[in-house]
Amino acid sequence: MQPKSLRFSKKDPQFFFQTMRRRVNQYFEENNLEKTGNIRMYFKTLMMFALYFTPYFYILFMNPSSWMVVLIYTFMGLGLSGIGLSIMHDANHGSYSKNKTMNSLLGYSLNIIGGSSFTWKVQHNILHHTYTNIYEMDEDIHDKPFLRLSPYGKYKWYHQFQHYYAILLYSLATVSWILSKDFRQLKEYNQTGMTERSGHQPRKEWLTMLVSKAIYLFYIIGIPILMGATWWAVLLGFLFMHMVAGVLITVIFQLAHVVEGPTHHEPHPTGTMENTWAIHQLQTTANFAHYNPIISWFVGGLNYQIEHHLFPHVCHIHYRNISKIVKETALEFDLPYYENKWFMDAVFSHLRVLREFGKKPEPTSALAA
Repeated sequence: MQPKSLRFSKKDPQFFFQTMRRRVNQYFEENNLEKTGNIRMYFKTLMMFALYFTPYFYILFMNPSSWMVVLIYTFMGLGLSGIGLSIMHDANHGSYSKNKTMNSLLGYSLNIIGGSSFTWKVQHNILHHTYTNIYEMDEDIHDKPFLRLSPYGKYKWYHQFQHYYAILLYSLATVSWILSKDFRQLKEYNQTGMTERSGHQPRKEWLTMLVSKAIYLFYIIGIPILMGATWWAVLLGFLFMHMVAGVLITVIFQLAHVVEGPTHHEPHPTGTMENTWAIHQLQTTANFAHYNPIISWFVGGLNYQIEHHLFPHVCHIHYRNISKIVKETALEFDLPYYENKWFMDAVFSHLRVLREFGKKPEPTSALAA
């Protein structure tokens, strides 16, 4: 059962976070930089929308063959991922622009690709960023059908095989997200009062979700069929598009927290965690492939997850530079700074952790002995 509340310790006698925040702020001041996006971010936005919508309009107006339709939809999965990772993510964190209206509008780019900006912000901004890797608090590591993403999760016999089939399940993540998960989450948030506590109206959020999903399904499936595309090609292409996006988006987020190094926790019985929030973020988060500029560009800097978790209101285009400050400060205070140099190192590390979490837990009595 999820605790009613959970706090983090405020004991930081060495002033770690204050020191690091001062140094990061000093970097922006000395270089006369805004913490939000700039021309590089605007150019990336155009690129990602073009990567998604150019193939779509090709299907509508160029009358490709049925199998070409499937192939084009599959390619659109890259654009869908890019919008989610590089545009809506920053916008919904308020780091895309200083203009709140701009952030809000681009945050709804998630609705354009089938999701719900509201439920995402509750799960990600509030629950995941606050209670990272804390079982029953961080929804990202909740018990999933056929997946055990925390050592505290409920064990099932088939979890011993999860490191073999996890990637296949990840490929179904976004299609399940848009057709099922958003509805389940909004119902839960309304029932628990989280919707109103976050300053939103349940009925309005239901209406927004239903209308936006209807528009999404109509333009992504209905219009191409009405324009002459074969129905089975559209449906198969739609599935393949989301399979590509599901793997890319899910893997990127898993490599930040469910790898070797970052720790997992249960809510402390006292209601107050042992460490401060900032130290907890260092303990539960890892970077990967940060020397690869292509990966960094496409995934919206989310390979710099440590910097993102500590400074979620800083646009990702700055993560590479401030990572030097964050790493040096963490090591100076004798705190962990987890990182996998190469992308595949992180992938294999994730699979090893899944294999470990898939082992049957020892009985409590055996552990006590």
